[in-house]
Amino acid sequence: MKRIGLISDTHGYMDDRILELLNECDEIWHAGDIGDLLTADKLSALKPFRAVSGNIDGSDLRYRYPDKLRFVCEEVDVFMVHIGGYPGKYAPEVRAEFIEKAPKLFICGHSHILKVIYDDKYQCLHINPGAAGIQGFHQVRTIIRFTIDQSIIKDLEVVELGQKGIISM
Repeated sequence: MKRIGLISDTHGYMDDRILELLNECDEIWHAGDIGDLLTADKLSALKPFRAVSGNIDGSDLRYRYPDKLRFVCEEVDVFMVHIGGYPGKYAPEVRAEFIEKAPKLFICGHSHILKVIYDDKYQCLHINPGAAGIQGFHQVRTIIRFTIDQSIIKDLEVVELGQKGIISM
């Protein structure tokens, strides 16, 4: 059983509250737009860290983190990209991957819009954790924590970090 901390769109911003919340997890996954190496290093020093690069990430982050990542956690096939769309409106490269073999869990970021949707067509859970950073049009900063227990995804928790201009303690 693994407790996952899912984060996206930090854009180089990391506060102590985020680190404290993610420290309660077994692994941290970042769905892109990390922003800088310092942010990635803080997260990877905390827990085992998986990430994809995003459209604002420079060559240093793109060298370290791929643009897409497919892996198995416990017994769950996970596919993570930064720009992925959502059920019924997937990006073309995501749709192609799904047609070949749909994952059980699909994770993306980019939109800064928190979404948790079950895709009946592909029998896949889609999660976008919103944005944890302070740049972008979102109003409330968010992360998601959940548990993977063998083949079951459960105990999903949305954590609101406060308005993007206000640091919540």
